[in-house]
Amino acid sequence: MKQIYPDLWQTDPEHPFPGSPRVSTHAYLLLRNGGNVLFYSSGHSDDYRRIQALGGITHQYLSHKDEAGPPLVRIKQMFGSKLCCHRLEEKAVSEASPVDLAFEKREIHLGDIEVIPTPGHTPGSTCFLFKSPHGKSYLFTGDTIYRNDEPWENGFLSGVSSKSDLKKSLELLRGLEPDVVISSASIGPFPFTEMSAGEWQAAVDEALRPLS
Repeated sequence: MKQIYPDLWQTDPEHPFPGSPRVSTHAYLLLRNGGNVLFYSSGHSDDYRRIQALGGITHQYLSHKDEAGPPLVRIKQMFGSKLCCHRLEEKAVSEASPVDLAFEKREIHLGDIEVIPTPGHTPGSTCFLFKSPHGKSYLFTGDTIYRNDEPWENGFLSGVSSKSDLKKSLELLRGLEPDVVISSASIGPFPFTEMSAGEWQAAVDEALRPLS
């Protein structure tokens, strides 16, 4: 793991698609006074030991069902954490591990994490916004929007995704002003990106074009 901001750590990369070695995934540990939170998921035992040394976690939030797998049970058993996902992803996620908290609407969790449902990539895809006391706001976008080297792409998958829902979700995200955008998967060297408001709006516009 490596520390990328005073309250945010990135897990070691994983490459879940053997035929696409440039596709990498990470999870992110957010350090909070009210209990640490893990966004997305990691299967690395070394990450778990580091997370334990940093105070463990109280909650794990998944952005969508594709992050489910055997590591969810190991994480829950090791940390006693609550697993959280959108209700539309709950059935699929529960095949890997029981879900403790299923949400459905845009709301604030744990006092400072904004849950923002963004259907499209999958029906229950969700983004999370956290305004750090250290000054930056982090937007965790899952696979709704991510970087493919330089270009920004949307998470549309033929036969799986809803183009109309994804377009609406991206238009919603365009109105936010994150300082750091953090996807669960990326292609190339940009799993997270610092941005100005104008740069973020341009990135979303770029991801929206193929959906028009």
